[in-house]
Amino acid sequence: MPDAIDLGGAPADEDCAQLGQTEDFARLNRLEVATYRAAMIARFGQPPEGCAFVTLANRHDFGIYRTLGLTIDAGSAHSDAAVLAYSQAAQDGLSSWVEAGFAPPVRYDDDGVPTLERESIADIVMGAILATRPDATGRYPVPDFERLHQNLVAAYPGSAEAANAILQEISA
Repeated sequence: MPDAIDLGGAPADEDCAQLGQTEDFARLNRLEVATYRAAMIARFGQPPEGCAFVTLANRHDFGIYRTLGLTIDAGSAHSDAAVLAYSQAAQDGLSSWVEAGFAPPVRYDDDGVPTLERESIADIVMGAILATRPDATGRYPVPDFERLHQNLVAAYPGSAEAANAILQEISA
């Protein structure tokens, strides 16, 4: 049976939907967890064989909330160097969306009222791909953007195609 590390529902220092308080909690919670998965992939790459990102359902008196988990096959954790390195790098999650080139998928005002920035994970990832892209000369404005961009393009080819289509429209 695989071990699971609970990484939380969003980066540690970011606001997120609150069970029992946020209107439309279930939808926003799922979107934030899906975005967190994409942000982790941007930062660390796709998990190697023996690791996988999963959505964990957590039961609470007010209902069910979801978090992102990283599962590690029990045998792989001790025998596979790539699994060990990946799990150690990813185990603390992220502190902010910006660490992975993402804008928050949902913004919360001072009273916790949510404003959805984009409706789908494909659009959210496309935004991160556009934000981390190289300039016209092929240079990345922030050196770390190269890794984030390449990891997202590899993991989300549909969002990469959509981003390229937007760039072609703009330059036409």
